[in-house]
This record gives sequence, structure tokens and C-alpha cells, in this order.
Amino acid sequence: MNIDSLEEITETLRGEEYVSDDAVSMSLFLALKMRRPLFLEGAPGVGKTEIARVLSRAFETELIRLQCYEGLDIHHALYEWNYPRQLLQLQAGQKEDLGAIYSDDYLLKRPLLQAIDPKRESAAVLLIDEIDRADEEFESFLLELLSEFQVTIPELGSIKATHRPIVILTSNRTREIHDALKRRCIYCWIDYPSFDKELAIVSMKVLGLSEHVRTQVVKFVQKLREEDLLKPPGVAETLDWAEALVHLGIAELDTETVRRTLGVVLKNQEDISVVERLLDDQAWAAQAG
Repeated sequence: MNIDSLEEITETLRGEEYVSDDAVSMSLFLALKMRRPLFLEGAPGVGKTEIARVLSRAFETELIRLQCYEGLDIHHALYEWNYPRQLLQLQAGQKEDLGAIYSDDYLLKRPLLQAIDPKRESAAVLLIDEIDRADEEFESFLLELLSEFQVTIPELGSIKATHRPIVILTSNRTREIHDALKRRCIYCWIDYPSFDKELAIVSMKVLGLSEHVRTQVVKFVQKLREEDLLKPPGVAETLDWAEALVHLGIAELDTETVRRTLGVVLKNQEDISVVERLLDDQAWAAQAG
């Protein structure tokens, strides 16, 4: 996992079909060199999660993903005991050593414990996705884990990583993350891409679409993001839309095609209604496409 230069990390990302920029490449390079978690913040669909997937492929190592949600329990993120199996062991009459059922054989390792498992032969990529959806209590637990990469299980004692995982945290900024957690990370804000960058992404990811239609698609999506939409389309939606147009065999993106395929690029009925009204404005439609 040796990356010796900023240029090398950019080429590594591009080799896995991820179009980076200087800010992202620099943040990732420093996170790898300083062995610090990388905290990626930005709107949904701008490519935060994809960075973890790209690193996993580039370094040929396992990607371990923890999807955060409201009410996420520490034990669901870290470990649980296999109670049914423990009970069966006790019912089998082997009660002479109750401590035996509290061993590694009966431990269900959840993502965080999997990532720091000392039995690992190489460092994994640990993706803690959408940390802003988890509770502050869970944030506090992560402070210790990301500082020492060590946890204590009462029945087993301390468990510490032999190979520290590469940690990527993402946030859609639905709430503020505590400064104490951010201070342990290298921070990077990922914004919606420029026209040229998004066009490069579509050209790399979606084959079979003419350059003319690719340009139309990106221009239209960029125009949509200027409007007051509840959920502006991310790069993921741009790619989905471009792929849909390939399947439809579209050679020219006209207003009628846009209307019929809005459900691919927009995922909110109110937003679709807004854009349908905008399409009735010939001047706006001309600027968008």
C-alpha cells in the first residue's frame, strides 16, 4: 500500500476510473501517509463512498462497510455473542467450563471488529458510511476506536489491530459532526463537479453515448443544480441517466426525451413537477440543453 507521491495517488484513482481533483488527491495522499482517517463530506451522490471502493480495488484488499443509521447500536457495529449457539452448547451438557462459550468461536464480528481483527494478514479498507445519520453516542465511541484501533471485550480482554485499516468516513451533512471526531481525521469537502470534470466522468464510465449527447446530459444536470430543488441530482444520477439514454438509443436529447426520463435523474415528485414547469419555458429549456 505504498504511495510515494501525489501524482501516484491521482493515477491510482484514475486507473480505477475515478476522476479526482487536487483537493481530493491531496487529502487522500496525506491520510495514507499520516495513517489518519479520511473524513469526506458533501452532498449525496458526489463520489464519497466510491473512493473507498476504489482504494479497495487498487490495493487489492477487503472493503468492510459499516452503514450508519439512527439508533445504530455499538454492538451491532462492533460485535455480538452468538447466543443461540452458546445455548445449544450449554444444553448439550458441557457446563463444566462456562468460560468456553465466551471464546472467539462464539463471537460474531461486526464491521468495526472485522477491520481491526489481529488475525488479518493485511490492512482492510473500513468505510464508515453516512456517519451523520448515527447518534452522537456512537460518535463518542468512534473517538477511542480511531485513536488506538483497539477495543476491549469484557470476556476476552483488549483486541488491537495488527494492521491498521484505511478508514474512510462519509457525511452528507444532515447534521454537524463533533469537532473531536473531525480532529482525528484529514478533512475534505467534495462538491458537485465542474462541467469539464463531470463530462470526463461520464465519458469514462458510460460507453455507447455520443459526445454530443454526453455534453447535453452534463449541461442539463449542471443547470438543474442551479435550481431550488429539494434533492439536486448527484453524479450518480448523471451516470444513471446517461446509461438509460444508451439503452434507449438516444442520438439527440430533446425536451420530450427529458420529460420521459426525469424519473432517472430526479427522485422527488416535487422536483420533477418543478422541472416539468421549467421545460415549458422555452428560454430555460434552450439554456439547459
